[in-house]
Amino acid sequence: MKGGEHKYLNVMPAPKALKREYAKLKEMTASRNCWKPIPALIRDMNRNLDGWANYFRYGHPRRSFRKVNRFARRRLGVHLRRRSQRPFRPPKGMTFYRHFANLGLTYL
Repeated sequence: MKGGEHKYLNVMPAPKALKREYAKLKEMTASRNCWKPIPALIRDMNRNLDGWANYFRYGHPRRSFRKVNRFARRRLGVHLRRRSQRPFRPPKGMTFYRHFANLGLTYL
């Protein structure tokens, strides 16, 4: 236990909980869901991410939240590139991160 004589509760999401969240996000961005409009997909992802974050907000979830953020953005990028015969690119002068933020994707 770090912190010398001070005791504290070190609570964070378990690796099993992260794997379940990754599986849920992967299911939402699977190739069989390419028919779903982007705003509806992002709305569903936000609802899932917000619920997961509210459940695990107690404690010190920063590292886990970063991992989930990276995974969600990577999966959404893969999904958008897969949707069309032409490769998806964000608008000129804008990063994927900023474009996803403009589309309304939740950042944990």
